[in-house]
Amino acid sequence: MIDVDALRALRSVAALGTLVRAADELGFTASAVSQQLKRLERQLGVAVLAPSGRGVVLTPAGRALVDAAPEVFQALERCAEAAQSVSAGAPRGTLRVVAFSTGIRGLLAPTLAGLAAHCPDLGVRITEQDPDEALHSVDAGTADVALVHDADGLPVPLRPSLTRRHVHTDVGDVVLSRAHPLAAGDAPLGEGDLSGHAWVTSPPGTVCHQWFRRLVPGEPDVRHLVDDFATQLALVASGDVLALIPRLARPPLGDGLVARTLRRPPKREVHAVWRRSADASPAIRALLAALSTRDG
Repeated sequence: MIDVDALRALRSVAALGTLVRAADELGFTASAVSQQLKRLERQLGVAVLAPSGRGVVLTPAGRALVDAAPEVFQALERCAEAAQSVSAGAPRGTLRVVAFSTGIRGLLAPTLAGLAAHCPDLGVRITEQDPDEALHSVDAGTADVALVHDADGLPVPLRPSLTRRHVHTDVGDVVLSRAHPLAAGDAPLGEGDLSGHAWVTSPPGTVCHQWFRRLVPGEPDVRHLVDDFATQLALVASGDVLALIPRLARPPLGDGLVARTLRRPPKREVHAVWRRSADASPAIRALLAALSTRDG
């Protein structure tokens, strides 16, 4: 019989390209992963990896095995879910969640106390990962659920083995000092209101910088490029600059700052993603219910 752990190791090597990276993902040493794969080759009687420079590549037999692996993992997961459903479907064990930083701060952290109260036998383990890495972790079976946001309005593509549910719409606001001329008033700000002012913004290549460039076209007066939102707020407090900050990412403003809504605010959609074979998981359903309550 094929060793399931070795099959999972081969799948990680195929996705990540090296034994070292696969070992890091799986929580083993590279030597342990190598031994797993050698054992797999002995079981099959064929080579599954071949050296390639400083890395490795899959042999045709290894590629065929990896292509067939999702059916194996899905069948095993359905077996586990069937066993859990016999026990009244009570969420228990450890739910492994991967999510982007502000999703952890704004969505997951506020749900944990309520989830623990309703599901005392369920533990949640959270790891910060960017959306692409998070989707890989769920598909590879090293995480159970991922929270991901879309990429500049485009939903992240999913493999057929994964499914998703919308859990939140994140919106950007302009944050400024209460002493700033734009601080007064309640009406949403338009593009004309924002021209001619100085800014601190996230660096190019980030979603928030893309938001900013659409909100303030042309050649805006960008004084500072800062990735950390708390640091952006410290600069805003000086009174000289504005910042465009997603609500999920926004720390408490304090008395000296104010957030103004926008007439056409930038948005990003947040989805929970899990394996289709885990649809019946009581733990995943409990987390989705908690996130739904939070968003409502």
